[in-house]
Formats: sequence, structure tokens, C-alpha cells
Amino acid sequence: MGTARRPLAGRRRLGPSGTLALVGLVAILTAVVAPGLLAPGDPLAIDPSRAFLPPGPSHPLGTDESGRDVLTRIVHGTAASAGIGLAATALGIGTGLVIGFAAGLGPRWLDAVLGRVIEVLFALPTLVMALLLVAIIGPGTQSSVLAIGLATAPGYARILRARVRGVARSDYVAHARLEGSGGMTVFLRHIAPNTLWPLVATATLGIGQAIVWVSALSFLGLGTPPPSPEWGAMLDAGRVYISYAWWLTVFPGLAIVVTATVLTVLGRRLGGGAR
Repeated sequence: MGTARRPLAGRRRLGPSGTLALVGLVAILTAVVAPGLLAPGDPLAIDPSRAFLPPGPSHPLGTDESGRDVLTRIVHGTAASAGIGLAATALGIGTGLVIGFAAGLGPRWLDAVLGRVIEVLFALPTLVMALLLVAIIGPGTQSSVLAIGLATAPGYARILRARVRGVARSDYVAHARLEGSGGMTVFLRHIAPNTLWPLVATATLGIGQAIVWVSALSFLGLGTPPPSPEWGAMLDAGRVYISYAWWLTVFPGLAIVVTATVLTVLGRRLGGGAR
């Protein structure tokens, strides 16, 4: 009963900032699914005669060094940036689920080994660990997904392991076992529902963080290469001209900040941590 009420409680706690974040999420999803509705045009079409136009009526966010419309590139780049962040988060959660459940429900020796591995990896900053992985497997979009996913997995595994251990030792799980419920029944009816919901809120936060880290890798030239409209790649391309074309870095940077903020606010509301 308690787990069934959690989503309803999260909705009741949305508040003004949560509602605004929800509107922002709808806009982000629209940009991912149907970017042409918000910014019709080709994000890769060049027009050298319109290079470095400042923000104005014809180009609300200006144009870049090749005459490409910045607004169109940002909107169409949402799918790339958010998609990479989502894929990296999914990989991190999937890996974290396997490790967390194995540590929380496995024998003591396995929990001891996996617990130490989780703590050591968790002590490393995520971006540093991602950079090490990219250095090993090489740069690129797929490498970014793999690096960020594996770098975030210890955090998810740590949360899940602690939650699983607490739920597995609870009275209602003990009662279910005394009543003759099998191990799989106990897991599906009691352990899984009471451990996975907190991970949903954490994952929502994680997507925003993953987008920031993926953009950081692209900014360093280790992620998605140009001319892709991925936001980090746009930042990397625009920094060369920042002294006289500030819009090439400001607006992609704002897109990253706004998206991460929207997902962070929603994640905190889902987790019940914000009032």
C-alpha cells in the first residue's frame, strides 16, 4: 500500500516550480520527438552569406560561422544530447541493478567483495572516471554513452544495495517467508517494488547530470564530433569565436543548464525531497 501511494504523493508535491519544470519537460520532449514543430529547417544547412548574424527577428538566436541558424541547431540537437544522456543513464541503471541486487541479496562474501568495489569506484569523480574510460576505448558518441553509463553505475548500485539490504531485513519480508512464500515471490511482491521506486527519482536526476557530463566530453572533443548539433559540440565549436559571437556559446550552454534544471526539479519532486 505504501509503495502504491508514492507516485500520487509525488504529484501532490509538484508545486509551482515542479509544474513549471513539467512544462519544460513537455517542451524538451517535443523537441526530441518533433523538432520541426519548434524550429523548422535543416540544422546542417549552411549559408556563408549569413555567417555570424547576431540574434534578431530573422534568427532569434543568431547564426554560427557557417550561417547555420543556432535556434534550429539547438532544438534539433535536443534529441542527440538528451538521447545520449538517456542511453547513458539506462546503461548505468542496468549495470547498477545487476550489481546492487547481487550485493544486497547474495551471500555475505559476494556482498563484501562487491561492496568494496562499489565504494572504491564511487569515490572517483564521475567525469574523471568517464575520461579514463574514453581514453581507453577512444572518443565518439558510443564511447560517451559507454563511459558515462559505466561511470555512473557505482552510484546506482550503492543506492540499490543499501535499499535492498534494508528491505530484505524488514518485518514484512520476514512474515512473508514465514507464511511460505518462495524466494521469487518475495522478491517480486515485496523487495523489488520497495527498492526500485527511489531509483526512479534518482534516475531522473541522473539523466540531467548525464547530459551535462556528455556535453563536457563533447566540449573537450571526446564526444560527438561536429557538425552534429549536439550541445557540447556546439559549445566546443563556438568557444573559438566567443569574443565577438557570444551567442554561439551562451545559448547552447543555457540549453544544457535549463534541461538539467528541469530534470533535477522533477527528480527531487518524485523523490519527495523537495517541498
